[in-house]
Amino acid sequence: MDRLLGESGVDTIVAISTPPGRGGIGIVRLSGPAALEIAGQLVTMERPLEHARARRVRVVDMEDRGKIIDDAVVTAFLETRSYTGETVVEIAAHGSPVVLEAMVRGALAEGARMGLAVRLARPGEFTQRAFLAGRIDLTQAEAVGDLIAAQTLEQARVAAQQMGGAMARRVAPAKDGLLHLIALLEAGMDFASGELDDVDVVPPAQIAEAIAGVERPMAELAASFRRGQLLRNGAAIALIGPPNAGKSSLFNRLLERERAIVTPVPGTTRDTVEESLALGGIPLRLIDTAGLRGGFDEAGIDLAEMQGIARSHEALADADLVLLIHDATLAVTVGELRLEGSLAGRPHLVVYNKVDLLVGGAEWVEQAELGGGAAIRTSALTGVGLEALRDAILAQLGAAGSLAESGELNNFRQQEAVSSTLAALSAAAAANDSVLPHELILMDLHRALQALDSLTGVTTPDDILARIFSTFCIGK
Repeated sequence: MDRLLGESGVDTIVAISTPPGRGGIGIVRLSGPAALEIAGQLVTMERPLEHARARRVRVVDMEDRGKIIDDAVVTAFLETRSYTGETVVEIAAHGSPVVLEAMVRGALAEGARMGLAVRLARPGEFTQRAFLAGRIDLTQAEAVGDLIAAQTLEQARVAAQQMGGAMARRVAPAKDGLLHLIALLEAGMDFASGELDDVDVVPPAQIAEAIAGVERPMAELAASFRRGQLLRNGAAIALIGPPNAGKSSLFNRLLERERAIVTPVPGTTRDTVEESLALGGIPLRLIDTAGLRGGFDEAGIDLAEMQGIARSHEALADADLVLLIHDATLAVTVGELRLEGSLAGRPHLVVYNKVDLLVGGAEWVEQAELGGGAAIRTSALTGVGLEALRDAILAQLGAAGSLAESGELNNFRQQEAVSSTLAALSAAAAANDSVLPHELILMDLHRALQALDSLTGVTTPDDILARIFSTFCIGK
């Protein structure tokens, strides 16, 4: 980390911070000790820039200093009051790739001419500098990437909470409790070593209570990982069942548009069809599959359909949730029951479709029983039961109700940090129950503190940082 901080303290970095392509506005960002000086060469300015004061300028043609190639707005954020903790200058010009690239090339050329260390920014380096300067913690830095990648409004809301320091606020009481216990034990050891008989050694019951007070909020935080992962990465849902059960019609109805081909002929779907949608703020990947004739025993089918069935089984194996679709107008076959039996122990829903074709089917939406499991009745044609199906999908995924908890785990790095914290606390509790010396209990408590600090980035190896920030876009 010191190596990266030292490099950041010398170099001035530059990058285009807006997405590639043409647009109304394009931004070139500079950060570092020479940011103001380099910006002064790229644009015409009548007076020096002031902190957070936008100013209209003209962009200079660096190949012909007598010409202007664009109008722009430039804003400076001075050292210690900027995103990166360094002096930052942002030049907002029209979104012409030619103009933006000319400014970046000009910044590099002027840096070389003036003997200044100016280079292109690496992916995520602006945010990395903000972290290294102590402007944000590691969970906030990760949330920047999550917000940029957000596909649903709920994802954006949670990322915004994390960017605001929700995780740090959530773990702060637990960390304070852990630090207090460590200080108490270390003080007791110091007094004991000084042979002060009037100072009580911390009793085991008090230590156990203090450890439990730290474990409880950390266990609650660990339990948030499944929800956080679901919101961050979404889930794959496969629609499977016999041919002509209405899988493609239900697929289209859930998407609320005609995506899959639907005909009365059994076996229309020969390949998997995938599409994305958001349900309750959760990004989902919906997979329509070829019909499985008779469950696992496929006979009398052509080669194309056989390949489609093979892909159906692949989708079935990979799905986070399976919707087993039956035709409500037909008797359930032995093969369908076998197929349902194969889903035991994994998230799935049984759906009776085409209830509109039954007598009274338009109102018949209560749950039924199939092979001992609850089933949902739907009509892809009329929409009957669709809302109940959506609610059931969210419930099966563990996403019923609001997911937007304040400060929840959403990636494996965070989960590992919390798991390590809990493991160390458990070891400390066991040592205390065995009435081992406080020195041994303190070793486990310090391990817990180090693991907790790694969550927010107080103690994080350089290779972990490099891996995190390399996933960011250049210019952020």
